[in-house]
Amino acid sequence: MSHTVAWILLLVAGLLDVAWAISMKYAEGYTRPGWSIVSILLLAAFVYLLGRVLEALPVGTAYAVWTGIGAAGTVIAGVILFAEPLGLLRLGGVVVVLVDIAMLKLAPA
Repeated sequence: MSHTVAWILLLVAGLLDVAWAISMKYAEGYTRPGWSIVSILLLAAFVYLLGRVLEALPVGTAYAVWTGIGAAGTVIAGVILFAEPLGLLRLGGVVVVLVDIAMLKLAPA
């Protein structure tokens, strides 16, 4: 797998992580069967993709970027979907995570 494909799959895995977190919220403690199934499928999908990415990218970089995408994306999704507050400190935290992701992407492997 090329590095370009690995980075694209890593982005997709990170976005699936965000979708998984949202699906867990909608699953309400896994008491709603439909959302529970969606949650489990999303979990399986992002774990599979992350595993594939690790064939081409360093584990530390890939894992940090994946968790960063998941963290920043979930904060943003929470604000949009669930009216969670986005104060200056939370926004600053998201910006720091995004800068960290960019730095890891630009760093030589």
